[in-house]
Amino acid sequence: MINSGKNSKLKFYINGLITYLKPRRLARKKLESILKSAELRDDKDYIADRVNYYNKLTQKQKITQNIIAVKDHTIKKRVGNSSYFFDSYEYLRYFPLENRFAYFPGDINKILPTAGIAKSRPLNGDNSNNVILNMDKVRHFVFLKDKIPFGEKADKVIFRGWVRGKQNRITFLEKYCDSPLCDIGDTTPGSTLPPKMQAKSMSLTAHLKYKFIMSLEGVDVASNLKWVMSSNSIAVMPRPTCETWFMEGRLVPNVHYIEIKPDYSDLEERLNYYIGHPDEAEKIIENAHRYVSQFFDKEREKLISLMVLDKYFRMTE
Repeated sequence: MINSGKNSKLKFYINGLITYLKPRRLARKKLESILKSAELRDDKDYIADRVNYYNKLTQKQKITQNIIAVKDHTIKKRVGNSSYFFDSYEYLRYFPLENRFAYFPGDINKILPTAGIAKSRPLNGDNSNNVILNMDKVRHFVFLKDKIPFGEKADKVIFRGWVRGKQNRITFLEKYCDSPLCDIGDTTPGSTLPPKMQAKSMSLTAHLKYKFIMSLEGVDVASNLKWVMSSNSIAVMPRPTCETWFMEGRLVPNVHYIEIKPDYSDLEERLNYYIGHPDEAEKIIENAHRYVSQFFDKEREKLISLMVLDKYFRMTE
């Protein structure tokens, strides 16, 4: 665990339980002063922009499905989605117990039927019903400290991941499992793919030996994109179709990551270009580092989360 690069789930659940055991009335007493503090901040416009990005509701609406009262949002009823529970409870505990919300845990890649709290949403169409909260962050919000300079990394792209049920990933492996520029493989337990398309799992830190790391969407977003963009390697991917708290919809192709076609047909061409133009590659890395740094201020992230929920409760009934 120490060397894997992943967040500690044990630490996450211990902290979640500690928060859960604290009296909710103490949090509710603080809510008004926390929300008012936004107006005194130098970055208040930036905060307002992000709040309205995550919560796009502009008209009050009645919620109709998956409705839960804050007082009923308890761990006893949410064991099946415990990481989503702890991440949502962290902020919902600040609000009145009678407040109600529509709750959609899990990987969401469709527009919700009612205004609800979710981890993700599609980027196409009117996705305003999907109000984004940073959930399952123990898995998704991972950032690494990479000590290997880009120029000292291998001139290849690395991919390890589960591909069962994910045709886009299977297609990628079929196209490039024999490419000398690719070190790729399926790590699904009991994989039925040909042996040459399978590989052993690797730690996140082991990925950092490569200049390029594939970020391929699963059910919704590519879960590795955050830590790849925090490293000295470059994320390589088609333009994203879903987004989370990371605001994947605001990433700029070939500024924050290397964009390839959805059918992957130009992968080798794009890799060879940036191998031959390391200055441009390192500029992408600088831009990516700057982008991920906006999520490092824990106090601000908490404030934005509370403001997203405050707006949600004001815009729903």
